[in-house]
Amino acid sequence: MPVPIPPRPEGPNTVTHRGAFLVWTAAVAVYVMAIAGRSSFGVAGLEAIDRFAISATTLSLFTVIQLGVYAGAQLPVGLLLDRIGIRPVLIGGALIMAAGQVLLGVADTLGMALAVRILIGLGDASAYTAVLRLLPGWFAPRQIPLMTQLTGMVGQLGQVISSIPFALVLDYFGWQPAFVASGGAAALVALAAATWVKDAPGNCVPTEGPDPQTRSRNRGGSLRTVLAEPAVWLGFFTHFSCGFMPMVFQLLWGSPFLQVVNGMSKAGAAAMLLIQPAAGLVFGPIIGRLTSVHPLRRTWMVYGSVILGVVAWIPFLIGKPKPVWMVVLLLLALSVPSVCAAIGFDFVRTFVDVHRTGTGNGIVNMGGFVATLLGAWLIGSVLDASSSHGVFTAADFRVAMASQCVVIGIGLIGVTVSRSYVRRNMARDGVVVPPIRDVWHRYRTIAK
Repeated sequence: MPVPIPPRPEGPNTVTHRGAFLVWTAAVAVYVMAIAGRSSFGVAGLEAIDRFAISATTLSLFTVIQLGVYAGAQLPVGLLLDRIGIRPVLIGGALIMAAGQVLLGVADTLGMALAVRILIGLGDASAYTAVLRLLPGWFAPRQIPLMTQLTGMVGQLGQVISSIPFALVLDYFGWQPAFVASGGAAALVALAAATWVKDAPGNCVPTEGPDPQTRSRNRGGSLRTVLAEPAVWLGFFTHFSCGFMPMVFQLLWGSPFLQVVNGMSKAGAAAMLLIQPAAGLVFGPIIGRLTSVHPLRRTWMVYGSVILGVVAWIPFLIGKPKPVWMVVLLLLALSVPSVCAAIGFDFVRTFVDVHRTGTGNGIVNMGGFVATLLGAWLIGSVLDASSSHGVFTAADFRVAMASQCVVIGIGLIGVTVSRSYVRRNMARDGVVVPPIRDVWHRYRTIAK
């Protein structure tokens, strides 16, 4: 018979504190500007080709550098969050982003632009994990899954900033004013963070993980201790599996695929890419609520969302071009694993000591970006191998996009293996996950 999960007693670290939403708003503003800085170069792609006299292939280096630096910086950023605190890392990242955008605005050589892109990647890398690290000190545990989803959703406003106001300034005033203005906005949110963000309310500093019934024995310890925690790897492979398909489609191959395979115009394909973040505004709170209410079934949402994404892809890998409504359904389906990727951070929250969650979240956040780099490289390699003289056909793209199953398979194997270790540790601590048939029988009994 499963051991019931005891209720969490109220205490100083289990309630939402006054001013929590002001602190969160100031912190999430940094994340919004980080995404705006990350995506602004994509808006300025054609201008970059003219400004630096480069080819489209060389232009793709900027995306690869951005993702590579972001993924590689996650572990150092996580360690810094745990050792020096959230506030200095958040403010420092925003200032680095501001400096990077300003320097990119005045860069006039390819080498300088690539170097500055590294700087922007470093500034971007600290924002999301810093905001997540802030949540346990300010919000009640039952609210954290929802606040995690809201953080990701609000952060997508950065794409809106780069797509509309930044693009307008770029069109009317040119390269330098656009990027310098973006850097100025990043400096302003850094000032807001310096004014309102605190690691914890007053002298209250969380001293334990939010969920004692599932918290591991990981108290304090070192990086080696965090890496030895199976829940961290469950989070890593959750982010790896769920974040991969949406990011590859959104950041690199989605627009070319829709243009070549489905015959859409460049403007039409770009418009389609707005569906995914918009749908996240709807699905995010739902997934956040389910994560909070059913903490023992979180991996079900991981498996289900990935399977949904794979099923949605199948019609596009066979047959003729599909109607617009099917493209919309594909993007709606991809938005579900996109929001489920945040469940990986919830595993860290519930199993890792709070003083090590920055490191744990950094490792988890690496998952989706490592998978995206691997998947983007794999798709590009298959395209090059199957195409004739660099001319990509619809058949080439279908084969290349089908290669995603390799990365998805790796991710789901990782989720399954790490979950088994997590559940073994939970059983050792007295928490047994009941089989679904027992749960179903109990609900039927209650219903009668």
